[in-house]
Amino acid sequence: MKEEYDFSKGERGKFFYPDAELCLPVYLEPDIADFMRKLAGQKDTDIEKLVNDWLRRNISLIETLRQ
Repeated sequence: MKEEYDFSKGERGKFFYPDAELCLPVYLEPDIADFMRKLAGQKDTDIEKLVNDWLRRNISLIETLRQ
């Protein structure tokens, strides 16, 4: 590393986007990933769509039980 850096020509906020959406990676355990991969292949869909559908149903069930 340099001892000093010159930021005199830097522009504050150049890469700041207030509406940017952060996509967090989700890591599945190997047995779950294998199951989801096989099921997604059988249904001819993406793993992401399958997992999102399952999570939506789970959220709906939880909200139904809270009422």
